[in-house]
Amino acid sequence: MRRLPTLVLLATLLPSLPWISLASAQSSRPASNLSLAQAERVAVDLKQGMTVEEVQSLLGKPRRTTFKNYGSFSNAPGQGILQWTYTWTGSSSSSEGNLRVVFAAKTPDQWYVDSWDWTTY
Repeated sequence: MRRLPTLVLLATLLPSLPWISLASAQSSRPASNLSLAQAERVAVDLKQGMTVEEVQSLLGKPRRTTFKNYGSFSNAPGQGILQWTYTWTGSSSSSEGNLRVVFAAKTPDQWYVDSWDWTTY
């Protein structure tokens, strides 16, 4: 008999689950839709070790990408960096924010956040 109230509760909650997942999926906006102030607030959630996919879901696609190889002809991990640059314009036309996210590689196809900084503030 104790199962009946639990089943009734689950039956009432199940129809609302798709709405919860849709709401969370809509909360991550691409970088182009963010204002400078919003981007500054979102960038607080950057964490060292985040994957490329996690950064892209947080900030959207970068405006520029750069790869620098510091090794010789080796494909060994740790020999280069991947850099993404995001740019936002503030409320006044003279204020601009550039966020640079630097990735290091664990393996040649597995990048993670090493550091980030605002280059023009």
